[in-house]
Amino acid sequence: MLTNYAYIAFYLVACILLAVVALGVPIILRLLKISPSKPNKVKTDTYECGMETTGRSWVQFNFRYYVYALMLIALDVLVVFLYPWAAQIKELGASGFVAVLVFIFIVVIGYFYAWRKRMLEWR
Repeated sequence: MLTNYAYIAFYLVACILLAVVALGVPIILRLLKISPSKPNKVKTDTYECGMETTGRSWVQFNFRYYVYALMLIALDVLVVFLYPWAAQIKELGASGFVAVLVFIFIVVIGYFYAWRKRMLEWR
């Protein structure tokens, strides 16, 4: 019978083996001359929308985009935690209901904080 540590060791070996195979197959194909390798200026050039880039390539983004992304992640985490709760609501009873209400309350406070700081306005 496998212990918990054996399962972890098996998982780590499988992960390492997957990484080695993912990195090794292209190298082996290149050494066996199976994958094509005829570089030229057009193939090694940066491709972006089929047009030559003009101006600076470094553009600073507004930090609000990151706030929107974090809010989206918070909403996704909320959905991920609410789905199993909704599936097992009968078995969890009142204590499960109170725990989810506290969780939703914390998320709503975060949204109100962002709203009050005017982080949700698109400018």
